[in-house]
Amino acid sequence: MPDRLLEVRALDAHYGDFQALFDVSMTVAAGSVVAVIGANGAGKSTLLRCIAGAMPSRRDAIVFGGNPIGDQPAHRVVAAGIALVPEGRRLFPSLSVEENLLIGGQLRRPGPWTLARIYDLFPILAERRRQAAPSLSGGQQQMVAIGRALMSNPKLLLCDEISLGLAPIVVRDIYARLPAIVADGTALVIVEQDIVQALKVADHVYCLQEGRIALAGEAQTMTRERISAAYFGA
Repeated sequence: MPDRLLEVRALDAHYGDFQALFDVSMTVAAGSVVAVIGANGAGKSTLLRCIAGAMPSRRDAIVFGGNPIGDQPAHRVVAAGIALVPEGRRLFPSLSVEENLLIGGQLRRPGPWTLARIYDLFPILAERRRQAAPSLSGGQQQMVAIGRALMSNPKLLLCDEISLGLAPIVVRDIYARLPAIVADGTALVIVEQDIVQALKVADHVYCLQEGRIALAGEAQTMTRERISAAYFGA
């Protein structure tokens, strides 16, 4: 398919002798939003780490833009157009908000995302741009993490548990900005435990259970009950 941006093909992943992913396959179309849902320990973060090049995999297990990248290191994956918003945000605590954002743009990939565009997307960051990143609230720090990733002008943005530990009103605020990101041509893969939140934004859903795909399909065909059954391995 010409719109197939990312393909994960029969991916296995290991931490030493422990196997975290078993024969996982998924597809992300250009400009789409894919939600990966599962409980803690299901392998969701491992999947994103493999796609982002933070964990090595078989070369042809991950194909991006028609090119196999499974054996590429993280810096080359970013240069190819994939950016990761990691769980826990992982901002640079000694740097200001603006300095954290500018680090994301060091590769100078062409695209729509500039510092001004990030401030348009998250106006509160413009107000706090000179503050040290750790002085922000959890939700504002998450905005910085998303903005930093967008500064690399990715074709694919991987978001790992961006709602974790945040108040519901903050989660709604962050999720309300996602359509603007997709509108500029960036596809999203969102790892999420909140089934309801994921279904609101996703075009396609994959449910991981103990490192295996337990359920996959278009979001509009899914119900909370059906996903819950796969989520808990019922």
